[in-house]
Amino acid sequence: MTDPLSAERAAALAQIEALTREFDEVVAASKASNADDEHDPEGATIAFERQQVAALLDQARRRLADVDAAVTAVEAGTYGRCESCGRPIAAERLAARPAARTCIDCAR
Repeated sequence: MTDPLSAERAAALAQIEALTREFDEVVAASKASNADDEHDPEGATIAFERQQVAALLDQARRRLADVDAAVTAVEAGTYGRCESCGRPIAAERLAARPAARTCIDCAR
């Protein structure tokens, strides 16, 4: 596995772990509370917070899947090639997004 991908994978795993803890805390808070948070005029509801954390968790899991796909591409010798057009992905793009699957043109 290449170094940037190792770092990206570790960051994604850490983010998933942190968001999972946060999600569990929100769920526990909603179970511990008997307040009618759906009609509370004081800001976001617990349901909204739970959905927001769940969306971030889904995004982090997709990030990890992208990194794992990039690792597979490294092993197959296809890393750095656009999945859409087959052209090389610019080194600058791979430096910014090591798990990029497409070139900048195809990403637009």
